[in-house]
This record gives sequence, C-alpha cells and structure tokens, in this order.
Amino acid sequence: MILSLRRLVSSSLSLALLLGLTLTLTQAFYLPGVAPHEYHQGDNVPLMVNALTPGSDTQELKSVIPFDYYEKDFGFCRPQELKSQAESLGSILFGDRIWNSAYEIEMGHEVNCKQLCVTSVNKDQAKFINARIRENYNINWLVDGLPAGHFRAGSEADKTVYTIGFPLGSDVEARKVPKLHNHYEITIEYHHNRVKDSLRVVGIVVRPISIATPTLDQLDCGHMGPEDTPALFLDETKDNPVTYTYSAHWNEVDTAWATRWDNYLLVGEPRIHWFSLVNSIIIVLFLTGMVAMILLRALHKDISRYNQLEAQEDFQEDFGWKLVHGDIFRTPAYPMLLSIIVGNGSQMFLMASVTIIFAALGFLSPSNRGSLATIMIVFYMFFGIVAGFVSARMYKMFGGEAWKSNVLGTAFLFPSVIFGAFLVLNFFLINASSSGAVPFGTMLSVVALWFLVSTPLSVIGSYLGFQRPKIEPPVRPNQIPRQIPDQVFYLRTIPSMMIGGILPFGAIFIELYFILNSIWFHKIYYVFGFLFLVFGILILTCAEVTILMCYFHLCAEDYHWWWRSFLTSGASAVYIFLYSIMYYFSTLQIKSFTSMVLYFGWTAIMSLMFFILSGVIGFFSTMGFVRTIYGSIKID
Repeated sequence: MILSLRRLVSSSLSLALLLGLTLTLTQAFYLPGVAPHEYHQGDNVPLMVNALTPGSDTQELKSVIPFDYYEKDFGFCRPQELKSQAESLGSILFGDRIWNSAYEIEMGHEVNCKQLCVTSVNKDQAKFINARIRENYNINWLVDGLPAGHFRAGSEADKTVYTIGFPLGSDVEARKVPKLHNHYEITIEYHHNRVKDSLRVVGIVVRPISIATPTLDQLDCGHMGPEDTPALFLDETKDNPVTYTYSAHWNEVDTAWATRWDNYLLVGEPRIHWFSLVNSIIIVLFLTGMVAMILLRALHKDISRYNQLEAQEDFQEDFGWKLVHGDIFRTPAYPMLLSIIVGNGSQMFLMASVTIIFAALGFLSPSNRGSLATIMIVFYMFFGIVAGFVSARMYKMFGGEAWKSNVLGTAFLFPSVIFGAFLVLNFFLINASSSGAVPFGTMLSVVALWFLVSTPLSVIGSYLGFQRPKIEPPVRPNQIPRQIPDQVFYLRTIPSMMIGGILPFGAIFIELYFILNSIWFHKIYYVFGFLFLVFGILILTCAEVTILMCYFHLCAEDYHWWWRSFLTSGASAVYIFLYSIMYYFSTLQIKSFTSMVLYFGWTAIMSLMFFILSGVIGFFSTMGFVRTIYGSIKID
C-alpha cells in the first residue's frame, strides 16, 4: 500500500519536474499539410473569398454571427461563374464558406486602380452594410491558402501587428454613418525558388481605402493615402452607386515557403503564457506536497495502526476512514446514469488527449482549414468503443441488469444533448441568414457518422465490457447502510464541489483567455506546446484535488464518494462558465439577442463537455485511491 502511494506521489513529482524541464520546448511546430504551388511569371493566382467575420483591432467584439461573402445585402462583385471550394467537415462546421472571386491577379503583373464592378446599394442594403461596419466586421480573403491580413498599430507606439482579415469599413467621427472601403491595395509577397526556377506565394497584405468617386485615370492608387480623397458613405435613405476597385503589387522577399505561416503563428504576449505555466506548476507542486504529506504520513500511520490489532488488543475503532469500510463500495444512487457519463467522459478524455498530442507534434497544419475540428470529430467517433466498454464495466460492477438501457444510453444520451443544443443554435444562425448555419447535407453527414460509426463501435465496446468478469471490490459492503453524521459546512456536497473545482480552473484560466480570444475573434490558436503542458497539469490537478477531498470526506465518515469524485473535479466547468460570463461583460460588446444566445449557447456546450472530461479524471483517480487504501487493511 505504502509503495503504491509513494509511486503515486513520485509520479506526480516526476511529471511536474518534466513539465518544468520542457518549458523551452513549448513552441509548437508544424508539418506542412500541402505541397507548395509553383507559379511562373504571368500565371493566374486565384483570390478566394471567405465568410465575413466580426472582429476588432481594439478587442471590442460586437457580434458572433459570420456572413457569406456573397450575401446579397453586401452587394459585392460576383464572378461570371460562382464556384465553391471543397472544405473539410470541421471547416464547414466553423462557418467557412470559400468561393472564387472576380479579382484577376497574375503572378508578377502590377495592377493599378483596376475597376472590378459598379453596383447599386439600395437603402435596405445600406442599413445592413453600415450595421456590419459598426459591428467591426472583417473581410477574409485567401491567396494560395494564405489568409489575407492587414497591419495595425500594436500596444507599443513603434510597433505594428499583422492581423488576419481587414475591415469592411470604419466609423468616422461627426458622421451619422460609417465609411465603406471599396478600394483594396493588395500586396502579395513571393519567394523565388531558384532550384525549380519558380515563384511561391509567401504572404498577402491588404490596405483597404474608402473612395467616394474614384476617377481611375487621375488617381495614383499605389501612393494614395486614406485621407487623399473623399470617403464613401452609404446614405440609408436612397440608392447609392458603389464602384469597387483594386490594385495588385508584388514584393519579392527572402521568406521561405516552409516558414510563410510564421507571421500568423507568432505567439501573442508570450510572457503571459509562461506566467500561466509557472502558475499552474506551482498549483501542482502545492497539491503534490499535500498529497505526499497526507497519504504518506497520515495514511501510513492509520494503516499501520489498523493492521497491528494483535499487538494492540484494546484498540478501539472509534474514528477514521476505516469505520466506513462496510459501506465504501455500496452501489451509488443512479448507477445507470453514472456509468453512462463515466463512459462518455472516457471517450471525451481520450479524444482531447490524442488531439492535443497530434497538434503539439505539428501534424495539424494551418494550411488545412478546419483540420483541428475534423480530427476531433473523427477521434470522438472512433473512441465510441471506449465509451461503451467503460460504461458496461462500470454498470456491471454496480450490479446493474438493464444492460440494453445501458448500451442505448451510452450511445445516445450525451451525444443527443450536444446535438440537440447544436441543432437549436443552428436555427438561430439560419434565422440570422448567417454563413455559420450548417447546411442540411453536412448535418446529415454528422448524423451518419454518429449512427454508422460511433453507435456501432459503442455497441461493440459495451458487448466486450459485459463479457468481461465483474470488477470485485476489495471489501464486501454491509447489508445495512451506516448512518452518516452531520458534516461541517465545507464538507457538504456543493461547498466541497466548489472548493475542489477552483484549483483545476486556477491551473488553466490564463490559457483559457487565449482560447476564448481565438474562438470569438477568429484568430489562429497554435501554441499547442503550451496547451499540451497545461493539459497535463490539469490532469494532475484534477486527480490530486479529488483524492484530497475524498480523504477528508472518508475521515468524516461520509462514504458517498462515487458521484462526489466525479462532481468535484467536474465542478471546474462551473468556474469556466462563470469566467465566460465575466469575459462577456468585460471584453465583448454584444448587444443583439441572437449573438447573445449563440455566445452563451456555445459556451454552455463547451462547459458541459469540459465537465464530462474533467469529471472522469477525478472519478478514476479516486476509484484507484479508494481501492488501494481499503485493499491494504485487514478487515475483521
């Protein structure tokens, strides 16, 4: 028993030390997901357009609804033949809608103030466009798979920051309506590959300008500043003619094709990431020290005393965790539900672990849009066999006999909750005419994966789990349950859950801020090295804090540990949801009801998934702890 406890503490210390030693390795690298496209002078360089997304250079998000580039209310110029680009499942689910465009760009050929088209914007369209400009919407283009971006002022006066996308327009003081950007200065950077004597696109920068009445034969657009000409304002009381123009410039640089994503993947504010890791490691070391002190000292003393009955004939079992040995393995309330969520939690945990490992090793290239979401969905579906197996084993251990209900519940209960919420939010997106609304065909694909892949694997896992022998407890439960004495306030169910959940949240909340920023501001999150270490710290923290809380409850003669072990570590999801509420009021400026529903709806889904994931860590950690200590004492 003591050796097992020492191994547990030793492994915790070793992992914490390993995390500290690998801090310098947290910069993620990537393996290019596509081969470079070789261009030659005069070759056509397609410019693809993606959905418009809300964002801001000033960290003020006012909406979460993406819109298709060719939404009729925008009135953008269309090509003669509209073609969509094939996208991955994850890319579609995250709102990408990529189309060809009317822009004609040829490798190495300069274009100066070329007219794209002239459109008429009616008053309803003007109101729609002006509302989107006020909500800081960005236009998103792609050239050779690279997102177009723009330079903005950084936090320091002498620095500029490269940001994906560029503004649809901008507000002007003392004007009732904002100005619309209708001229685009496109600068494409290329690298000359002298081995193959070809050219490769390695960067694209767009400078949007608003021009009221462009006179193409008089304007030198290449040297035009934003104040050199009157801006274009859309009058919301009448029709407005809008002329769209563009210029294309080429700049040869030394940037190699393999490093062209560096501008996009630079870690913003790296000191905060390091602070997050140091903060998390301190929490882990603190918890590890407490586990070492309690388990190696208090438990060692208790087990030695309980096992020396012959030397202490007058020994009285008047207190301590051994008093509840006849009730500790009593079947918990709602064993069916507990076994189902433990099985689904195991599935979620393995999905997250494998995905983070793949991402940290660099196998998810940003060139493959939506690859992260796609691989998460694929792994989740295939790990359905784990959910069925674990759920069946737990249910059989609890003595359950309704095995059919267990099989169906594991395959459909938790996925139905997630899919149902997803479906409701999708209706809000459809009502808002958003490009984020998942098409019917994609929805059928997700349902097909669920019913044709995940469900059969879950059933197979359940069959294998029920075929295995029952997990026997080290101590037989008594027929009559022991009465639990009144508990002090901090050991009652809800207070103990909230106490236990705050430490795992404290280990990850700084990194959580960057994840929320990447999700809602449509930024590329690619510091998976940091995320891998933080995830390892989260596992240790959930395990250790749940074991500590369980020990305190057992010493207070409270043997209801099955559900509490799951809820204690899972309670960190409550803090995540509360943090998202604070993030909403402190960072976002959302006013529309639809955006508010979408934000809190998606946040609730993410919190629920994290609850299941973190809860299963605490459950199995506590289960191993309880089986170890009660299997190491002599029972009369």
